[in-house]
Amino acid sequence: MKTSHELVADAKARIHEVTPDEAEASLADIDLVIDVREPEEFGEDHLPGAVNIPRGMLEFKLTADPALEDRSRRVLVYCKTSGRAALSAVAMQEMGYLNVASIAGGIDAWREAGKELVKPALPDFE
Repeated sequence: MKTSHELVADAKARIHEVTPDEAEASLADIDLVIDVREPEEFGEDHLPGAVNIPRGMLEFKLTADPALEDRSRRVLVYCKTSGRAALSAVAMQEMGYLNVASIAGGIDAWREAGKELVKPALPDFE
């Protein structure tokens, strides 16, 4: 039986990972940025233009939303450190998505590299 770390290592061997610098440079050409972290993580901060589809709901959301049917879209996925994103990228490849990349090191690496993040603000009711 494989451990979660072995599953992630196997997934990373099957996907295309990009550095934060490569991801940032390609953002203008990306059709969809998916943050596969949980909603509370996404609410703390996320990449500009990212949509939140938690890892546990990814396959369901991709098949339920007609806007996500185009399997030729250029997609960038990320999570906290890249494990969930690697598993997500493999799932997407198995579903027929042709152009999926994952950020090596996830949002932690993105943050460390000083890249732009969106930090949602709570409404001011005063």
